[in-house]
Amino acid sequence: MALIDSFDRKIHYLRVSVTDRCNFRCIYCMPDEGAPISHRDELLNDVELVRLVTLAVSLGMNHIRITGGEPLVRPGLVSVLTEIARHPQLEELSITTNGFLLGRMARELAAAGVNRVNMSLDTLRENRFTAIARRGDLAEVLRGLNAALDAGLAPVKINCVVMRGYNDDECTDFARLTIAQPVHVRFIELMPISWSAGDEPDLLRGFYALAGAAKPGATKNDMYAASNADSFGRFQLPVLNQSSGMLNGGAMRRAFVAASETRSTIEAELGPLQDADVTTHGPAQTFRIPGAAGTVGFISQVTRDFCRQCNRLRLTADGALRPCLMADGEVSLRDALREGANDDDLANLFRLVVKHKPLEHRLEDGIAPLNRGMSQLGG
Repeated sequence: MALIDSFDRKIHYLRVSVTDRCNFRCIYCMPDEGAPISHRDELLNDVELVRLVTLAVSLGMNHIRITGGEPLVRPGLVSVLTEIARHPQLEELSITTNGFLLGRMARELAAAGVNRVNMSLDTLRENRFTAIARRGDLAEVLRGLNAALDAGLAPVKINCVVMRGYNDDECTDFARLTIAQPVHVRFIELMPISWSAGDEPDLLRGFYALAGAAKPGATKNDMYAASNADSFGRFQLPVLNQSSGMLNGGAMRRAFVAASETRSTIEAELGPLQDADVTTHGPAQTFRIPGAAGTVGFISQVTRDFCRQCNRLRLTADGALRPCLMADGEVSLRDALREGANDDDLANLFRLVVKHKPLEHRLEDGIAPLNRGMSQLGG
C-alpha cells in the first residue's frame, strides 16, 4: 500500500544517509575540525541498513538516494548497494557524492546497480576549491565526473551551492558545462541549516522578508499534522563550533543569492533559457541553453519552495526517520530494530512519520532545524 500523508501527497522517495563522516570540510557545512559524529555502533550496520531500505521500497518508496556525510567513505558500501538494488520494486537507486572517490569507484557503483550520480561541486577554480572544500583536489573531483559519465551513471547532476563573494561569479562557467556535455547543473540556494544557532527567531524571519521568500496561499496550520504524538521526538547534538572556518549564521545570510538572480546572470551572458522537458523527482526548475546537451536547473527552497509537492522522507545514518529537512522531529528506527521490532512494527513507524509530515516549512516564521547539521541530516 502506498504511503500517503495527511495532505494527500504520495511519499515515494527516501534519502538514506549511510554515514555522518566526510572527507571534506565545506565552509557552509562544518568546521575545519569536523562536526560531531556518532560512534560506529550507533550507526546502522549493513544488515540493518539493507533491511530498512528494502522495507521502505516494499512500502512504495521506489526512489532511493544514498547520501552522507560522504557516502563513498563508508566501508562495504558497494555490497550494501548491491543488496538494495535487487529489490524488484525499486525504480531508481542514485547517490550524492563530493566526487573525490568517484574516479576509482564509478564502475563498481554501476555494477552494483546504481543508476545515476549527483555530484556536489561549488567551484571550477582550484584556489577556490581549496578555500571552500578545505580538503580534496579539484582535478580528482573532475576525474570522478568523467568516470561517472564513462560508467553510464547518467544523467550526472552537478549541485552547486551559490554564495555571494565566494562563487557567484562562476554561474555562467557552470552553465557552459552543459553545452557540450550531457550533465545537469543545478544551482542551489544556500539553505538555513544551523543558520540561526545563537540567533533570535526574528532575525531569521527578517532575512526571509528581505530575501523575498513567500508562500502563496500559505496557512498558519500546525507544523505537523499530528504534533501531539509523544513518540515523535527531537534529536540533540552539541552546537557546532563555528569559530573554525565554518560560516556563521550572519555570514551565510550575507552570502545568500536568490535563484532568480543566478538565472538573470546566466541569461545576461548566454541568452534566454528554454524550458526543458526533463523528468525529475526533486524540486528543481529545469531549463536548457538552446542546443545544449545538458540542462540548467534551479533549486529555490528559500525564495520559492516546493514544499507542497514534497514526496520524500529522510533516514539518517544513525537510523532516525525524518519527515522534513527543514524542521526538527524524528523517530528512531534503529532503536526499534534493536529492540526486536518485526517488519509490521517498522512499517507502522514509517506510517507514523508520514502522518507527521508537515505541509510546508515555517522558516519565514523563525522555525528552523537546529538539532542536526547537514552532515548529520544527509545531504
